[in-house]
Amino acid sequence: MPKPVVPEDKRRRRRPTKSGTVLSEALIVETALRLLREHGSAGLTARRLGLALDADPSTLYRYFRGMDDLTLAIGDALIAQALRGWRPTGEWRADLRTVGLRIHAAYVAHPQAALLTTNRVTGRANELAADEAVLDVLRTAGFPLPETVRIYHAFIDQTLAFAALDAASLALPSAALRADEAMWRSTYARLPRTTHPRIAEAAPLLATRMVTSAYPTALEMLLDSAQARLDGES
Repeated sequence: MPKPVVPEDKRRRRRPTKSGTVLSEALIVETALRLLREHGSAGLTARRLGLALDADPSTLYRYFRGMDDLTLAIGDALIAQALRGWRPTGEWRADLRTVGLRIHAAYVAHPQAALLTTNRVTGRANELAADEAVLDVLRTAGFPLPETVRIYHAFIDQTLAFAALDAASLALPSAALRADEAMWRSTYARLPRTTHPRIAEAAPLLATRMVTSAYPTALEMLLDSAQARLDGES
């Protein structure tokens, strides 16, 4: 049976680490994000975290039930970054667009963390706040409840799926990423029209678009579809 996590008020009364650092859940998550950025998922261990925080690794289990619990906290922290400063405007399309782009950007800014967390359901405060906000935007716009859930499902999964896809590219070694991007010019752009006529005619546009994220385009298509369904309900 896992050891109970120590309540936050009792944690604050703990002595500082040898270097004078006062541990907190936020500091541990921030340090974990740095380790992921510098070393990838293989570098995120209790031992390495303890070294980075100048604390005994066992101390981490006063804050988290285990490394998986920490992973969920990291995912929730990314959502917190996305929501920071956001307020609904009452324009449902603009609000969903902004929330989607913010969430996508927060994950892509931390690609290694995104690969760990985009497929997880944390049940933590910031995830719940994001879900409540999206559902409220849709219901306030006038979508029926079943349609609200349908659009919410597509919106959240699409946002996180593109975040994971784009993060996976950014997490590649720089040489591999450059080689993938160059493939649109070195291979696709040189295919003859006799064998690949559609690729050949589209090659200049493909070389420009395929090295960028398709998420903004996909998001607009989802919003267009939702708008059409809302208009049909009127």
